[in-house]
Amino acid sequence: MLIKKIHHVAYRCRDAKETVEWYEKHLGMKLVLAIAEDEVPSTKAPDPYMHIFLDAGQGNVLAFFELPTKPPMDRDRNTPDWVQHLAMEVGSVEELLAAKARLEAAGIEVLGPTDHTIFKSIYFFDPSGHRLELAANTATPEMLQKLDAVKGDMIEEWSRTKRAPQHARWMHDGSMTQEGDAR
Repeated sequence: MLIKKIHHVAYRCRDAKETVEWYEKHLGMKLVLAIAEDEVPSTKAPDPYMHIFLDAGQGNVLAFFELPTKPPMDRDRNTPDWVQHLAMEVGSVEELLAAKARLEAAGIEVLGPTDHTIFKSIYFFDPSGHRLELAANTATPEMLQKLDAVKGDMIEEWSRTKRAPQHARWMHDGSMTQEGDAR
């Protein structure tokens, strides 16, 4: 089997209408589909829901469920806030900085930009508490080649030691410029 693409990614939201309006206003995502049922199609459980689908660009769809009969949303308390997030790509660092300015002007707290060497990103939360990331790629082909060459070895070392492998230390020690040349 070979996956063609991700059809959609779904999360829970506090309020479907609030979610649609927030994503349209702040990220330019348009509502493409809404499905409401009183019974879950897969399990046949009697459980009313609103399922909304937003256009995330280039065939990508971000979906949410509002579940009015369930206890309020919560999160995995054993996982740090920064781990579970949805990262979305923007076209350039300039677009990233413009998005940050728009979000902050709307009263949304934004962290970053954070320089990850191969991309820069900002982080913020949606109204339901989901952590979002906007990222702008900055990698050169040489950087990506270097990372590709060590990915398998890094996974193997991590599996044995559970310590950060140093194969890509250059990403954090400044030994490679944005042009991909060793310093």
